[in-house]
Amino acid sequence: MSSEAFRAGPRQMALDLALPESLARDDFLEADCNAEALALVEAWPQWPAPVVALVGPPGAGKSHLGSIWADLSGARRLAARDLAGVQPSDALATGALLLEDAGPRTSEVPLFHLINAAKEEGAFVLMTAREAPVSWGTSLRDLGSRLRALPVARLAEPEDGLLRAVLVKLFADRQMLCDVEVVEYLARRMERSLDAARRLVAALDRETLETGRRLTRPLAAQVLERVMQPTLI
Repeated sequence: MSSEAFRAGPRQMALDLALPESLARDDFLEADCNAEALALVEAWPQWPAPVVALVGPPGAGKSHLGSIWADLSGARRLAARDLAGVQPSDALATGALLLEDAGPRTSEVPLFHLINAAKEEGAFVLMTAREAPVSWGTSLRDLGSRLRALPVARLAEPEDGLLRAVLVKLFADRQMLCDVEVVEYLARRMERSLDAARRLVAALDRETLETGRRLTRPLAAQVLERVMQPTLI
């Protein structure tokens, strides 16, 4: 489908009036794909180790679970890319730290000192990452052994049932009327991630506002094609 055909007809500027996404516990949708990770978060402080890793693909719910745990534990939040500029004692000042987006590029020496400090001070660290720490690779032997020993809770790609529930919630957050048929169509064909669901609903909201068209299956198919293949537009 050409971009001209997709954009045919008058369009008006659309304002994104969606409510900020809630990261509260009550708004987390439980499913088989996130049960292990949710159980770990809610087991705190009865954790198997002071430092644990929450691992999953983009959009799987790591940020939401991390936020839930930070609220429970009073944890400080720190992006892993900023770890090198923070002393371990400052990072662990509240007794808990949420270290987000850790991975192979995380500074090794600061991470090594942080893990040691958490054990020595009786503090807790929850690291979120796309890949299990054991696969990161490190030039520091002692850090490598610590990473291999970390307990890991994994989030899998969301199944159809969870995607349907997320789509319904996202449409409701934007006060959009959406038939079950449209939700079913999207859930079966879209990228398997919660992040993709957010992008897709935002694009559908924008399209309906700009064109004045109702959210129908044909419109959903057009927007889905655009979101999945952005270079076509």
